[in-house]
Amino acid sequence: MTESSGAQSDVATLSFEQARDELVRVVAELEQGAPTLEHSLALWERGEALAARCEEWLLGAKRRLDAARASADGVRPADGSGVE
Repeated sequence: MTESSGAQSDVATLSFEQARDELVRVVAELEQGAPTLEHSLALWERGEALAARCEEWLLGAKRRLDAARASADGVRPADGSGVE
């Protein structure tokens, strides 16, 4: 599915807020019922890609917070990415 992979690649450029807002719209459209099975599947795939993008942002934010906390405490983060 070339169209789907192209649509998913543009998800990688979205900010957290953009991905979250679009995911809300996709879920609402799925809940209302798409006109065709093909459209429902496309929405589902888009929603999965958007959810994954949101998760990437949240995990990245958690890593940054963990690093900042460890730095403030003078402790090296568990992943070894900090500087002593």
